Amino acid sequence: MHIHILGVCGTFMGGVAALAKAAGHRVTGSDRNVYPPMSTQLESLGIELVEGFEPEQLEPAPDIVLVGNVMTRGQPVVEALLDRGIPYASGPEWLSREVLKDRWVLAVAGTHGKTTTTSLLAWILEQAGLEPGFLIGGVPENFGSTARLGRPAFFVIEADEYDTAFFDKRAKFVHYRPRTAVLNNLEFDHADIYPDVASIERQFHHLVRTVPGAGRLVWNAADPQLRETLAMGCWTPLEGFARAGAEGARWTAAARADDFSRFEVLEAGRPCGTVEWSLMGAHNVDNALAAIAAAHHAGVAVSRAIEALQAFRGIARRMQLRGEVQGIRIYDDFAHHPTAIETTVDGLRRRVGAQRIIAVLEPRSNTMRMGVHRATLAPSLAGADEVWLYAPPDLGWDAGEVVRALGPRGRMAAQIDPLASDLAKSLRPGDNVLIMSNGGFGGLHGKLLAALQRRFERAQAGHAQQQAAGDERGTHR
Repeated sequence: MHIHILGVCGTFMGGVAALAKAAGHRVTGSDRNVYPPMSTQLESLGIELVEGFEPEQLEPAPDIVLVGNVMTRGQPVVEALLDRGIPYASGPEWLSREVLKDRWVLAVAGTHGKTTTTSLLAWILEQAGLEPGFLIGGVPENFGSTARLGRPAFFVIEADEYDTAFFDKRAKFVHYRPRTAVLNNLEFDHADIYPDVASIERQFHHLVRTVPGAGRLVWNAADPQLRETLAMGCWTPLEGFARAGAEGARWTAAARADDFSRFEVLEAGRPCGTVEWSLMGAHNVDNALAAIAAAHHAGVAVSRAIEALQAFRGIARRMQLRGEVQGIRIYDDFAHHPTAIETTVDGLRRRVGAQRIIAVLEPRSNTMRMGVHRATLAPSLAGADEVWLYAPPDLGWDAGEVVRALGPRGRMAAQIDPLASDLAKSLRPGDNVLIMSNGGFGGLHGKLLAALQRRFERAQAGHAQQQAAGDERGTHR
């Protein structure tokens, strides 16, 4: 079967493409931004890519077209698709029908931590010998890919609440029909499609309605919005987790290191073992507890899960160290919501102590660009010693409000190259630069590392010249 995918370079649709190819289909795709790393990843799988959304890509007609949620009415290829009557479906609909229907699906939902928790859960099942299939919105270092079919029994999926397609405005996750569902947390986000937090709660309630009575709901018992959501109706046994404990929390933890890189896992108050791993931050303890509980429902012993977590190597763009130049460390993180920003900064602070943290933020998500979080943005960055806010001319709101609220710690830049240059001039050995964006941030990470390298090379050359001049003077005395 020939499957053509519109919007194929998004993380989700790219994962769907990989799964379709692995299932033996001929897969092609198109997108407006066809560039590495997703383009090279897809091409390495033998997936043909087209730049743009012109109707000619539908000639000859594919057997089915999968439509990503980036597509809208009015785009030439969409109008041609409808006019010609070519069969089409959304990515989640096709995935449910062709991949998930006979699997034990473990779905991870929540405003924050989905990618990390999904990755942890997939790795635990892998280490238990279950070889799960998975579709993840990031690249776990242990797997090196965002998706795979795996063996038939289990499939782990990151369950996104964003809408499905232009013709299906339900959340993606209602298509997945999980037997095990994780509800990590729930906050207001995606202001471009949801008017308020109550509308998001309603979508989560729809997910809860799809989990069978013989399944399991693993939920964050410390989250008030999730508690409200479950009060709308729940027909599935619940297992709560909460790092510090809460009513209904079966799974809890006791920190054994300030940065939470070591913690003890407790089930119903009974110590089960200690995790010592490379991750940091209280939020990752919550993610670990959720993954342990979900894996336990799938039959994995807690001791086996703890052993697996200790071998977990992290995820690209989740507090990823991109490079170090002369003691200046550059980190990359996906945080783009005030809660995630605050917990990310806190995790790094607990790791580096009194060393300087320079936070650099691109307000790129639709919700950020709408200015929905501008009142809580400055408080979420309070743990940083210095903050640089990228504010391009088309941002849509006055980023100066946030900078002024930060006082002398606040900085603002309207262009990427000057931002990299100014940062490189101001940094000193021992600094930790935390770059946060849900996009590529215009290649800032690489530009900053290159600027720092040039700066220190010039300094070394200048020092060598001074030393040579001193030696020359010494020979003439």
